[in-house]
Amino acid sequence: MKVIHTDKAPAAIGPYSQAMVTGNLLFTSGQIPINPATGDITGSTIEEQTEQVMKNLGELLAAAGASYDNVVKTTCFLADINDFAAFNAVYANYFTSKPARSCVAVKTLPKNVLCEVELIAEL
Repeated sequence: MKVIHTDKAPAAIGPYSQAMVTGNLLFTSGQIPINPATGDITGSTIEEQTEQVMKNLGELLAAAGASYDNVVKTTCFLADINDFAAFNAVYANYFTSKPARSCVAVKTLPKNVLCEVELIAEL
C-alpha cells in the first residue's frame, strides 16, 4: 500500500491518511470543504461547500496520477437531504463519467459542514 499526501488538499484532522493506493485502486478519505491554504471552511451554501469538496478531491486524484474520469465509485454525505438537487448540480460538473454512487443524509458531519464526499478510483 502507498500513502497519498498533498499539501493542495486539507491535511487529515485525525489518525488517517488523505488517501491510500492498493494495487491499482485509489481510496480517498472523506473530503469536507476545508480550504487547504487557510484551514477554514469555505462557503456557507451547499453549492459553495460542494465546489471546495470537489477541488479537494481533484487534488487528491492528481496527486495519485488520476482524474475524475478514473473514478468508479463515490459516497456522498449530506447534512440535509433537501440539499440533494443543489449538491447534484455541482457534482455533475465534475463527475461527467457518472461513476457509481451512494448519497445519504446524516445527522452531523465534521465541523458541522453541509457535505462530505469520498471516492474510489482506478489508476
